[in-house]
Amino acid sequence: MLQKFDPRNAQLMIYVGNELLPRDQAKVSVFDSVVQGGDAIWEGLRLYKDGVFMLDRHLDRLFDSAKAMHFSKIPTRVEIKKALKSTLEANKMSDEVHIRLTLTRGEKITSGMDPRLNTKGCCLIILPEYKPPVYDNQSGIKIVTSTIRRNSPNHLDSKIHHNNLINNILAKIQSNHAGADAALMLDVHGFASELNGTNIFMIKKGRIYKPFADACLPGITRGLIIEIAKELGIDCVEKNISLVELYTADHVFCTGTMGEITPIIEIDGRIIEAKEKNDILTRIKHSFEMKIPSHSVKVAEL
Repeated sequence: MLQKFDPRNAQLMIYVGNELLPRDQAKVSVFDSVVQGGDAIWEGLRLYKDGVFMLDRHLDRLFDSAKAMHFSKIPTRVEIKKALKSTLEANKMSDEVHIRLTLTRGEKITSGMDPRLNTKGCCLIILPEYKPPVYDNQSGIKIVTSTIRRNSPNHLDSKIHHNNLINNILAKIQSNHAGADAALMLDVHGFASELNGTNIFMIKKGRIYKPFADACLPGITRGLIIEIAKELGIDCVEKNISLVELYTADHVFCTGTMGEITPIIEIDGRIIEAKEKNDILTRIKHSFEMKIPSHSVKVAEL
């Protein structure tokens, strides 16, 4: 499903650095680290009518990533929330909004990869857009397995939510050419890791399975699904999952802030037959929807 331009986004006000700028003026320097080497971290947030969903968990991960990347002069949690509030209020946004919150290492005094060239501190970018979930959550999506492997901790640890997304993009290009909605990325051992933009789960004989969070990002929505399964008394097991196991699963689904919870109905031409009678996926989705109000922070309270 190709995302489309929403006319409501034509006059956006975007937060860059320490100011709000119109869409056509919102830019960073060519000396900024995100331009120089993709040296930045980010979080995707979702604004529902009840508020910004799972905000503090996203900010926790942002600060963890900033620490791992050894950023300096990082804005505080209070400063980020204040900037987020002013951005949403400037755009009069209250629902159906996706927010891409980016923190770059900042501007360099001269071109180069050495972080010691960054003397001005981080640059915060808050880009809110009216945007529906990226996938069709009702009909489901079709995916193909990519030849591009997900990074292992030996290469670029996925626990850092960084802006170096080239391997994900290459995988997405493969899925586009295959006429699929997304690409399944395997780890270096050939086990399922995640899709190019979301985490993956499977259901088999009344039990939920998820890949080890070694090569995949341990997503915020992924973590909530694990909590929901525990509350519902459903076993949720972390294991190495092969392609054959996915092909023969009762249900397969993916999760993410941008995609919410989406059934996967076909993998590499194999139809996922949804054989499971006691529909665990329906219960999980219902519980997820019920948790949105209690797990959201209202804009006025930021």
